[in-house]
Amino acid sequence: MKIKKTVLFLPIAVITIISLLAFSNDNRKYQLSKQITIFNAILKELDLFYVDTIQPKKMIDKGIDAMLRNLDPYTEYYSEDDADDLKMLTTGKYAGIGSVIRFHKDKNTTVIADPYEGLPAAKSGLEIGDFILSIDGTDIHGMGIDSVSNMLRGTAGTTLTLEIERPGEKKPRTVKLTRESIALPAISYYGIQNGNIGYIQLESFTENCARNMRRALIELKKQGAETFIIDLRGNGGGLLNEAVEIVNLFVPKGLTIVTTKGKIKQANATYKTSKEPLDTTSPLVVLVDGHSASAAEIVAGSLQDLDRAVIIGSRTYGKGLVQTTRQLPGGGYLKLTTSKYYIPSGRCIQALDYSHMLEDGRSSRIADSLTTVFHTAAGREVRDGGGIRPDVEPKNEELSTLLFHLVQDMSVFDYATAYRLKHDSIAPAELFTISDEDYDEFKKHLKSTNFSYDIESLKVLEQLKKIIKFEGYEKITEEEIASLEKKLQADLDHSLNHFQKHIKEIIADEIVLRYHGRKGGIIYSLREDADIKEAYKILADKEKYSKILSPK
Repeated sequence: MKIKKTVLFLPIAVITIISLLAFSNDNRKYQLSKQITIFNAILKELDLFYVDTIQPKKMIDKGIDAMLRNLDPYTEYYSEDDADDLKMLTTGKYAGIGSVIRFHKDKNTTVIADPYEGLPAAKSGLEIGDFILSIDGTDIHGMGIDSVSNMLRGTAGTTLTLEIERPGEKKPRTVKLTRESIALPAISYYGIQNGNIGYIQLESFTENCARNMRRALIELKKQGAETFIIDLRGNGGGLLNEAVEIVNLFVPKGLTIVTTKGKIKQANATYKTSKEPLDTTSPLVVLVDGHSASAAEIVAGSLQDLDRAVIIGSRTYGKGLVQTTRQLPGGGYLKLTTSKYYIPSGRCIQALDYSHMLEDGRSSRIADSLTTVFHTAAGREVRDGGGIRPDVEPKNEELSTLLFHLVQDMSVFDYATAYRLKHDSIAPAELFTISDEDYDEFKKHLKSTNFSYDIESLKVLEQLKKIIKFEGYEKITEEEIASLEKKLQADLDHSLNHFQKHIKEIIADEIVLRYHGRKGGIIYSLREDADIKEAYKILADKEKYSKILSPK
């Protein structure tokens, strides 16, 4: 009798569930339609009755941006006017003059910071330190970087005229340029380091970067490279398929590298290595940091999961989400998150939970204690959530806020410009150093600009004073607080002497850039790099390298 009742109940339960799901789906569609109707009605009422004339495009764009802010930061709307920005994001291509620019606060205008070799800015003779006064007759003083960038970009083949002020010259110059289609190089530098180590710095995962990576590896092998370092620090990611192809350079054909899972069937996909690899045996190190994200994490995480590379640096950003682009009416685009990705061990390294926003609008980070253990191909423990944890984390020296202020304030930039006016040439990037005499000149330069900066400990002390007052200890701690406050007053001479080593490095880096370009700047920066030094040690010690890649 019990069996009959159970059998009778099952179809009734199924029908009930289906009915509830259908009702829920219909209710959701009704709510969606209702809210769209309300939005349209409000817009029409504003257009008809608001005291001033409204700007529909501006209002709707802001409304869209506000709506998308409730989701993850990677879901973005690109209007027809912003379509070129999306193209540059995915392809690295745009039409312009080919130079990094910065805003110079003291001059209240834009300055040329890094004209790329062989591109219009460099070919027209623009140099680092040139101040832009006007573009096609329009004064740009006070304009933000985004506005100036938009003026410099345009259709390939069109011309523009810049009025510039060059340090050391009394009269402004007029420079004519022709915009070109520019593809930013994904690989900023590659070369032989420390005898037989092939080093490649990959800045982004744009179209054809895997093909360029392959060429670089082949060239380095011809030059005698026996081990390799792939530097993904600061690499914010890009195209997923390019990441899979780069992993394929080092691992066999037919391996599953990435699996994506989303709400709809079309968002689910499996990406496997499809070509014969270039090198499956040479010792390999991948460098990462907190700015390595997305496709960079796919490469680092996959090579870690497959025990193919030692990962060195600091924990990565933790972006385990995949975006696709959909064209909208009117020529705009929506870049939206459609799935999560999972690397070979089966883990998803997404760090922030955007489905549960905090009250202040921030997203909560997945606690390490809540992450799950997965295993690499060899059986090593790895975890999901929170990005890629390196196999080796070198201890980097804590840097003073003074260095940050020196760079942001353009003090180092201006000194390097003045240095260039006095010196026709310098030593090669791998040998150049700042002498004590040069450093004394820098200190004089800094003091002549009335440079000042905030000490973080003083800010903390101000907070402490408020707490002491709130808790009633103000009078009995008055002398101690006054004494501490006096001791913590910024002593520029003390700070410049105490942090001399690091300040010399950032000065030298800026000077080398002016004489030897971006390539020279990278070569110089590698000289005192803690992660690079650790990579050299591990690649030179086969036993240690193998031990890191073996289960504990």
